[in-house]
Amino acid sequence: MRFDLVDLRLFLHVADTASITHGAERAHLALASASARIRGMEDALGVALLKRGRRGVTLTPAGQCLLDHARIVTQQIEAMRGDLGAFARGLGGSVHVLSNTAAFSEHLPRALASFLKANPTISVDLEERESASIAEAIAAGVADIGIATDGAVAESVRAHPFREDRLVLVVPKNDELVARRRVHLHEVIDRPFVGLPRQSALQRHLAGHAARLGKSLRVRVGVGGFDEVCRMVETGVGIAIIPEAAAKRCRRSMGVAIVALSEPWARRRLMICVRASGRLPAPAARLFQHLMQSAGVGG
Repeated sequence: MRFDLVDLRLFLHVADTASITHGAERAHLALASASARIRGMEDALGVALLKRGRRGVTLTPAGQCLLDHARIVTQQIEAMRGDLGAFARGLGGSVHVLSNTAAFSEHLPRALASFLKANPTISVDLEERESASIAEAIAAGVADIGIATDGAVAESVRAHPFREDRLVLVVPKNDELVARRRVHLHEVIDRPFVGLPRQSALQRHLAGHAARLGKSLRVRVGVGGFDEVCRMVETGVGIAIIPEAAAKRCRRSMGVAIVALSEPWARRRLMICVRASGRLPAPAARLFQHLMQSAGVGG
């Protein structure tokens, strides 16, 4: 039974994406090579690891067992690499960070910039996801550090306050809603919206809340960032729901106004998440301490 680290990391990516194609992309392998590696693992074990279907793959019981062991092995390798790197010049390694849209766009860039400048031998693999997915991934050991909303944090994750984050409604400066202190989503859900791309974590989050009202957001255009969203709102294309920090920044230079949302899900805190058990690799531990300090939390 001969598996190498490439095999194990490929299997982790395939399991995480429920797709051999997407797993191969994450592992930077050609699809044919990835498929051959998966088949080779199954042949070596004498048992199927994946159930293949038209919509992707799911793990067999043997595949779930391998997944659990593969995560342990790769975590130990990363911990070893980080610890040994501490003896070399500087501290080398890579840290896998998952973040929701608000932190990804507004809060993390500055904190990561100062960290990367101070740690030139460490790289950061930053991936945007929805908060619920982030908490699950951190608990499962898929990534080192996550930034998620407090409502998504589970007991299997250690969480520390990072930033306050509210979602607000952004409207043109001359819109009739400007006179309102706050509104409910159901009051504006039939209006045209401007949003981020459909696959973004925030857009999926908002689509879920609209679905609970039996509606869907009428998004006229999905653009690449919050500045572009506010530019569209300013010209009257539609209204938008974005993080308050981004809305306040854009309001200083654009003709937009902010209206509070009454929904409880619009008021949230961003949390720094790590696994409740186990030890972070040295580079990840250093980034964790940096984020804690940037949040004003003691190490």
